[in-house]
Amino acid sequence: MEKLSQMNFFPDSYRDWICPFGLLRFANMFTGIVETQGIVKKVIEKGTNRTFWIKSPISSKLKPDQSVAHDGACLTVEQVKGSQHRVTAIAETLSKTTLGDWQKGTTTNLERCLKINDRLDGHFVQGHVDALAVCIDKKERGGSWEFSFQLLSNFATLIIEKGSISINGISLTIFSVTESTFDVAIIPYTFEHTNMNLVKPGQKVNIEFDMLGKYINRKLSLSK
Repeated sequence: MEKLSQMNFFPDSYRDWICPFGLLRFANMFTGIVETQGIVKKVIEKGTNRTFWIKSPISSKLKPDQSVAHDGACLTVEQVKGSQHRVTAIAETLSKTTLGDWQKGTTTNLERCLKINDRLDGHFVQGHVDALAVCIDKKERGGSWEFSFQLLSNFATLIIEKGSISINGISLTIFSVTESTFDVAIIPYTFEHTNMNLVKPGQKVNIEFDMLGKYINRKLSLSK
């Protein structure tokens, strides 16, 4: 079979590929495997939007119009200057994610979008934060860590035992599920290389539910 070949990049963050069957269009996707962390160096308020300058090990490699997940929220790179890049979050994003609380010095998890021929080491993550959850407990378990989170009960149908979830852009497995709470376990590497080591009880995190689960839930709700 003839291999796919990339045709073009568009500012709307979609990619077109040519294959024997015609033109395929792919939206940017992520895997929930954090590449590195960035530090917010500057926050600029403009109307209802907030612009962030972020310093990170990958900033110099980025290009304008490129999509990068910041704590699980997909943002478009607007400018790159040295070891920093600039992104802007609109009012909708600020109200539904933790980005509304970001200040100078905030640490954020970063992941560049998935290439079409990459391994999928986590699960499909769109970079569209669905909700906020609150950390209600944090326990060390002999080198690893367990976190408990609470969220609104109307999201109960979207979390299942041993299912996947994205927390601050990290692909994690859920357990100990109740109507409004769930737990996740963090291995030492993830704890050290993401901002989960900064999460404390009472703190909010960004949540994206499994994409397949959301479609199934939608289908069932329309079938009633």
